[in-house]
Amino acid sequence: MSTLSGATPSIIRIAAALLIGSDGRTLLVRKRGTTAFMQPGGKIEAHELPVHALVRELEEELDLRIDPAQAIFLGQFSAPAANEPGFVVQADLFLLTINVVVSPAAEIEEVIWIDPTTDGDVVLAPLTRDKILPFYRASLTAIA
Repeated sequence: MSTLSGATPSIIRIAAALLIGSDGRTLLVRKRGTTAFMQPGGKIEAHELPVHALVRELEEELDLRIDPAQAIFLGQFSAPAANEPGFVVQADLFLLTINVVVSPAAEIEEVIWIDPTTDGDVVLAPLTRDKILPFYRASLTAIA
């Protein structure tokens, strides 16, 4: 599949988490040296299943240990990469409910909890802003 310019966008495959706290807010992270907040997670290595990449990334980035059996697969979402121009992020998204304190580690500079029905008054990565939060909001509306 080609774009109008003739170039095929490069795909970055990631596993990402829609982390929901006991108060219903969702956790977003901002990498060091960037401005956009996004779902926690990271690149899937060639030998990894997406859920195992998620477990590894959450431990590295947030010192968060999760049971992969508790991660509910929500689907695959794609959007332009926030920090790599010309790339598309393709995320396997998992829902996790947590009630523990998390703190930034590795390349994560900041973590915030936002009401998922808003943009949290922060800059959001395209995947979070255009795909994941609208998807989650629609699921909340369907439940109500």
